[in-house]
Amino acid sequence: MSSSIGIGVPVPKMLPITGTWTLPFAAYLLVLTNRVVYHRIKNEKYLGDHLKTPQENTSEHSAPDPLFLASRAHQNFLENVPLAFILAAIAELNGANRKTLNYVMGALLVLRIGHVELGLRGKETLGMGRPVGLFGTQGVLAGLAAWTAYLVKGYWGF
Repeated sequence: MSSSIGIGVPVPKMLPITGTWTLPFAAYLLVLTNRVVYHRIKNEKYLGDHLKTPQENTSEHSAPDPLFLASRAHQNFLENVPLAFILAAIAELNGANRKTLNYVMGALLVLRIGHVELGLRGKETLGMGRPVGLFGTQGVLAGLAAWTAYLVKGYWGF
């Protein structure tokens, strides 16, 4: 598959796998963003990331601050996913196996959703999705970085 630029020169699609995964990741980012917006509008708290005072948050039986949880879920996503996309794009441009790269991106999406939905939003924010999502995401990032370095090892004379 290719498209034409300017004078009809065919240009291949450069990043079809990375491009494929932009929709599901962007859709989930919109879910996370709208959760933050919902809590801000509902509570008329337009700046900051806490609804409760520090004293209210430390009481033994208080529920977790919903704005803080929504903000952290959003921030955690934005701390990890862009780097994963950069690494995936570099790997894809350097000849990574596209089927494997699809599996990696799919696993990352499941890990990020699990981190929030089965972790941060779980009982007392300590659901099993939280450590699984955290360590799984770190594994994906480390694996993508190592894979990308392996793909370009010839450049360095190895």
